[in-house]
Amino acid sequence: MKQALLEVMRMNRICRMVLVTCLGSFALVIFYFQSMLHPVIRRNPFGMDICCRKGSRSPLQELYDPTQLELSSTAILHQIRRDQVTDTCRANSLSSRKRRVLTPNDLKHLVVDEDHELIYCYVPKVACTNWKRVMMVLTGRGKYSDPMEIPANEAHISSNLKTLNQYSIPEINHRLKSYLKFLFVREPFERLVSAYRNKFTQKYNTSFHKRYGTKIVKRQRKNATQEALHKGDDVKFEEFVAYLIDPHTQREEPFNEHWQTVYSLCHPCHIHYDLIGKYETLEEDSNYVLQLAGVGNYLKFPTYAKSTRTTDEMTTEFFQNISSEHQTQLYEVYKLDFLMFNYSMPSYLKLE
Repeated sequence: MKQALLEVMRMNRICRMVLVTCLGSFALVIFYFQSMLHPVIRRNPFGMDICCRKGSRSPLQELYDPTQLELSSTAILHQIRRDQVTDTCRANSLSSRKRRVLTPNDLKHLVVDEDHELIYCYVPKVACTNWKRVMMVLTGRGKYSDPMEIPANEAHISSNLKTLNQYSIPEINHRLKSYLKFLFVREPFERLVSAYRNKFTQKYNTSFHKRYGTKIVKRQRKNATQEALHKGDDVKFEEFVAYLIDPHTQREEPFNEHWQTVYSLCHPCHIHYDLIGKYETLEEDSNYVLQLAGVGNYLKFPTYAKSTRTTDEMTTEFFQNISSEHQTQLYEVYKLDFLMFNYSMPSYLKLE
């Protein structure tokens, strides 16, 4: 009798489990069809409701859309830029691919946006402050809405943005394969003059004066005064160039990121960049990235005129006092950047 009772109880438990499983499966089926008919609504980072249908395409898929019968002029332009980088890397394979395995330190300039599947390699003196502001809006989950409301110094706090070197190797490989990767470049010598003007002619940059200015004065200036050796706040452009081409400098330590080559900062011969924006077409290229990311309707790249901006004419003036020998040596330092990003050799150069 006891055995029969236990058997009945066991069968009841089994029936209840089967019933619960069936009801759960039925609920999942109902939820699935409801989600297909009524797409999920989520709050976007800018406080606006946007509709995100399951299966919506990533920026990478938008860029390489196989259904486009005819590419737009913008898409063709960026294809030409990608091809230029590929051809330059191939033609200079011995010098451009010396190190085939990237280390985590090589990836510290690649900012990751998980929500929109973007990777941005920032290059100092190429609108990187504004692009970091935009990335903070994209990744801020509603904390920021207007890029220009973010103070410049806050945009450069490393903890405000996540970089690729913070991921595991499998996670890094997945993102490099699946996310849209982009960078912005600038005429190399114009960028160099911009870095010099910002870091060595502004009185508030005392950290650069102490860190680099004193070293440059000591190494490049004959009969330097004790004050100049102590402060390092009056470095001449000719002395800065002499410091850059000095073999001792390049053996001592890597260049500071503000005058390091784009090739060395972003590794375009090892990482395939899908979009290469240019400082000369900053607004158009930036908004194209935002359009591909699906945020172009409510987020525009900030633009504002700055009277202090370094121009081509200004760069020409700075190079007037540089000897042809030093010009030739400096061009060799930045040659890959000139070739890779299709910048012509400046007409003001007097190379040997």
